Amino acid sequence: MSDLQIPEPVATFIDTVNAHDEQGFLDAFTADGTVDDWGREFTGHEAIKAWSDKEFIGATGVLTPEEVSADGDEVTVIGDWRSTWANGRSSFTFAIAGDKLSRMTIREG
Repeated sequence: MSDLQIPEPVATFIDTVNAHDEQGFLDAFTADGTVDDWGREFTGHEAIKAWSDKEFIGATGVLTPEEVSADGDEVTVIGDWRSTWANGRSSFTFAIAGDKLSRMTIREG
């Protein structure tokens, strides 16, 4: 890990994802949190879990952050994503609500 300064709660979220901690991953989102995976939206813990079981935590994904930017309550992390589902440079934009994530948007990095 480089010396990137990743704001909370995003830094802890990435550690949780990389540890494949499904409950911690789900707990990081607000109750009505949304994952936008290339335009496919999953809202609420149940929908996020169903998506994640196949494509995110269940795919033993690991994110290696390479760039970070923050703008108010929005943090973007661009990095190398490796999993059994998809690989490559990806952009993860997080909307922060207090100590939780209200939205995670995934696009090409």
